Amino acid sequence: MKNAIGIDKNLAKELNKSLNELLADYQLFYQNLRGLHWNIKGSNFFELHLKFEEYYNDAILKIDEIAERVLTLEGTPLHAFSDYLATSKINEEKGIHDGKKGVQIVMSNLSTIIAKERQILQLASDANDEGTASLMSDYLSEAEKTMWMLRSYLG
Repeated sequence: MKNAIGIDKNLAKELNKSLNELLADYQLFYQNLRGLHWNIKGSNFFELHLKFEEYYNDAILKIDEIAERVLTLEGTPLHAFSDYLATSKINEEKGIHDGKKGVQIVMSNLSTIIAKERQILQLASDANDEGTASLMSDYLSEAEKTMWMLRSYLG
């Protein structure tokens, strides 16, 4: 059986599970970035304050796109923070003021997200789901470039 967009319903269900996991990861990533943006202190405040804002603005767009992809695949996106906390592989961070530590947290969170996006990309390929594959491919390219830049920032 296929859904309305021609994806096998069983594969779409598996994709939705993984997309909801990514959605939860992005929600925690977003909230961590907000906390870093608000609480960062020190000589790198101005540049990191702006950079964390750039990252959380990007994350909020991806959150919406992921949820809409779940709906496109005839699933239901997670939408309660308790579900995000229970599902995400990313831990919430509190009280981080040090810029270097903040950048390391962003890199760790991104590493988790990249692994999930690669897994979804493979699932989407197996399901012949070009829409999800294209989305994940774009996200991966951006995340990998961001990781390179953050590694370079830390030296």
